[in-house]
Amino acid sequence: MPHGTHFYSPLTELSSGERAVIFQFNIPNTTVNRLLSLGFTPGVEISMMQNYGRGPLVVVVRGTRVALGRSEALGILVNRRYQ
Repeated sequence: MPHGTHFYSPLTELSSGERAVIFQFNIPNTTVNRLLSLGFTPGVEISMMQNYGRGPLVVVVRGTRVALGRSEALGILVNRRYQ
């Protein structure tokens, strides 16, 4: 990936073990407010613990495991961390 190029993808596209940084939300404000209260803020690193391609996802944010519905996760745009 060239320097300075950003690629944002929905959280649902991360595989188990991948890390990313939250960029922005594309979901209703009521859902955004709930996620913000759980520590999902832009600029925070997030790790995918479980993503089977359907059903809920399990992520780690700020040291806490959180289960998210797939529709919620689809509206969280992230910038993948490439090792």
